[in-house]
Amino acid sequence: MDAELLISEVTLKAIRSSGSGGQNVNKVSTKIELQFDVNTSNGLDDEEKALLIENLNTRLTKNNVLVLQCDESRSQLKNKQIVKQRFLEIIQEALIIQKERIPTKTPKAVKRKRLKNKKQASQKKANRKPPEIE
Repeated sequence: MDAELLISEVTLKAIRSSGSGGQNVNKVSTKIELQFDVNTSNGLDDEEKALLIENLNTRLTKNNVLVLQCDESRSQLKNKQIVKQRFLEIIQEALIIQKERIPTKTPKAVKRKRLKNKKQASQKKANRKPPEIE
């Protein structure tokens, strides 16, 4: 994965932001929308594309486009920096291959302890009953 190449493939669009800024909100487009098409990316090989599509399936559109928005700051420049940083973090996190969990056996001592506790509880309840007279 080449971060600079990925950033160059990103489409940034400025949109009017909601929130703080007073009348300035109506005039200035400070919100940034980032779009990244996974399928057409040259910065990723086929395996990485497949990993991204699998791991980010809830965040991608039907056309496998990742869309991120940022309107945290009143500055367009800061929002661009924030959204690019967030984009790189998401991509790096999605490319990590999780280790497969190897199930372990339950130890014999744990089984013995569980059975001992069951037997004690059973004895406790049996002692609560009145004795049988013949």
